[in-house]
Amino acid sequence: MNEMIEIQDASNMDSLPAKKMLTEWVEKALQKQYQDAEITLRIVDEVEGLSLNKRWRKKKSATNVLSFPVGEILEQAPNFLGDIVICAPVVEREANEQGKTFDAHWAHLIIHGVLHLQGYDHKSDEKANIMESKEILILEEIGYTNPYKTK
Repeated sequence: MNEMIEIQDASNMDSLPAKKMLTEWVEKALQKQYQDAEITLRIVDEVEGLSLNKRWRKKKSATNVLSFPVGEILEQAPNFLGDIVICAPVVEREANEQGKTFDAHWAHLIIHGVLHLQGYDHKSDEKANIMESKEILILEEIGYTNPYKTK
C-alpha cells in the first residue's frame, strides 16, 4: 500500500471500501508528474461533512466530495498535493438513489477529488468536459462504466 496516501476514517460507517481499493483509486487518478504526491483522504460523517461544506462553500448540506489542493510547494512537505474529504453517508445515499454500485460511486468520487487536486475543475462547460472525459477514461480502465450516462 502506498504510504504517500494517508487514509483517515472518521465516519463511523462499517460499509467502506477496503483501504487497498481507496489507495488504488487515488493512484490511478494521479498523472505521472504526481506519482510521488502525498495526499490525505479523510472519510467523514454527515456532521463533519456539513461543517466543512458550510465553512468552505457556504452550503447548508453535506456534499459527497471536497478537495483542498495545496496549490503551492510547501518547504516542509514538497510532495504534498492536498486533502480530499469524502462524506460516506452522502456517497452511500447517492449510490442507492442513482442505482450505482457502491464501489463504482466511491471510485468515481475519489478520482474526481484527485483530479481537482491536480488542477482540473468544472467551472466552465469546456473544463467540465475535459474533467469528465478524464474521469470516464480512468473509470473504464479499472472496470467501471461511465458515471454520467443516464439509464
